[in-house]
Amino acid sequence: MNNPSRLCLALLPFFAPAAAFAGFDGDLLTARDAARANDIPRLENIANTAPRDNPLSLYPAYWLTQKALEVQDDAQITRFLSVAREGVLAERIRRDWLKQLGKREDWTRFAEEWPKLAEEGRDEEAQCYGDVLAMRQGAAPANLNRFLEPRPLGDGCNRLLALALEKGAVTRDWALRRMRLLLSGNYVTQARQLAALADLPLDTGSLGAPLKASPGTPAGQETLLYGIVQKGRDDVNGAAQILSGRQDELTPAQRGFAWGQLALFAARKLNTAQASEWFARADKSQLTRDQWEWWARAELRQDRQEALQTVIRAMPEDIAARPAWQYWLGRSLKRDGKATEANALFARVSAGHHYYGLLALDELGNAASEQGDTARPSEADINRMSKDPSVRRSLALFALAQDRNRADFRGDAQVEWRYAMRNRTDMELLAAADMARKIGFFDMAIYSAERTRKEHDYSLRYLTPYRDITQRFARQLGLDDAWIYGLIRQESRFITIARSGVGASGLMQLMPATARWAARKMGLGDKIAINDIETNIQIGTWYMKYVMDNLSGSAVMATAAYNAGPGRARNWQDVRPLEGAVYAETIPFNETRDYVQKVMANASWYSTGMGREKLSLKTRLGTIPAR
Repeated sequence: MNNPSRLCLALLPFFAPAAAFAGFDGDLLTARDAARANDIPRLENIANTAPRDNPLSLYPAYWLTQKALEVQDDAQITRFLSVAREGVLAERIRRDWLKQLGKREDWTRFAEEWPKLAEEGRDEEAQCYGDVLAMRQGAAPANLNRFLEPRPLGDGCNRLLALALEKGAVTRDWALRRMRLLLSGNYVTQARQLAALADLPLDTGSLGAPLKASPGTPAGQETLLYGIVQKGRDDVNGAAQILSGRQDELTPAQRGFAWGQLALFAARKLNTAQASEWFARADKSQLTRDQWEWWARAELRQDRQEALQTVIRAMPEDIAARPAWQYWLGRSLKRDGKATEANALFARVSAGHHYYGLLALDELGNAASEQGDTARPSEADINRMSKDPSVRRSLALFALAQDRNRADFRGDAQVEWRYAMRNRTDMELLAAADMARKIGFFDMAIYSAERTRKEHDYSLRYLTPYRDITQRFARQLGLDDAWIYGLIRQESRFITIARSGVGASGLMQLMPATARWAARKMGLGDKIAINDIETNIQIGTWYMKYVMDNLSGSAVMATAAYNAGPGRARNWQDVRPLEGAVYAETIPFNETRDYVQKVMANASWYSTGMGREKLSLKTRLGTIPAR
């Protein structure tokens, strides 16, 4: 393979002379290390002497300004923003500064800076402060129902809710519902704060032993409700017995909330009959998106088609419109002989380039990928992207990361690249994707290629680097290399130095303990280089084969096992055979469900791109045998 850093430099004609660029490398590494060590004088010196013709010259000043944010040095922040008027570095500093200004309630300066932050650069916390500003200026609040989920919020969003309560933009009942959701997630501190702010009933003195709270007051009732829901996390049947025996001590709204929570716990444990019964007792107006979806999954897993249709049609419109429920509603209608209505739903879903789109194509009788002609960008598109400042910085950072084996600079390169891809035409995206592919920046090649809307290049969306190695081990083990590629694409996006938060490494994201165990089984010994490309693929494919052989030869179960462990994959089987798509849909872990669906969809696209026999995704998912 070509040297990626050399290719980066070849794509960067502004790096002249090359020696000047190389000379700044050392300063850049020193500057980052100085920032980490809080050596402000050294960092300041490098920032002030950085060569202005270097694409990375602003990074030392950026790190210096991050330090200024920590001590609220507004002068340094404004100096930096006066020089870095655009780009992701300026955006990040401005966003963090705005959040600081909002917290300090410096609304005059906040109002000056807020319009300068692009919408794409606003995170939830910054947006909340922006919404506070808008309300202070007399505007109606943004959609606050997005906070009706069992999750805590940052300072800005809590300030927004406080202002909304003060101005009467949300009702006390709305606040009561949020308090219950916070308690259901065991976010007790924020629940206490909200109760105090909105004067909500909550016996805070009994929260340590909530089942002993007195139900003679509204505050005691809310605390008792909290106790029942918390017990349901570990003992859902015991909680249901308590709720059944003490229902008269709670209001209808409290009972309805409790049954909805216990139904969710039961559904996630795949106790689907219980879940169906308890969801039917729930207060539908208090159900979250997660609860609606698990109600539908419970009916789907039991093959209760009429109930499934009823639940999907009762869902709030934004939930029912999601591809999953449009697809499953279509499947249910098709079984009822309502082909016209079903096909209309399948046609709508099939327009999406995703798992449900492929399944919908199967139902319409279309191949998973008549991929069509590959779109080719023009020279003008290529030149435009190669001259983009953020692309240039990204390529320079990638070259530095490769030369110095520094994953932190590779992360910076990704940030710059993503910023550069905003609001691009399809052809500009494809030009950038091909540029990234040529230098081995595979994850960003995929990132750009999969953002196109009408013009596509599937060879860039579904790259096949290291093909000789992968196919060799696939043949030795009798595995489908399209499935292997589907898994690698989801695991690492072909980043050889990828490392997860839990310590998994390399292309196939092997956990060290699993890799050592597999290596011993394979006769490779204990001394393995887990990030070596060939070793990582060899061990990863062996483990894929091992778990598949131990899980009835099911690629779907093996994929679930690769992510969540073989024991869990077995536990998710049913007492009767399940269609593979139903098994995948009802995996209790959100991460694993999404993972399995994406890996199997990837495998379908790879299979087509490799010119293999057409195999529908539904067929590929197969049937999961009974437990």
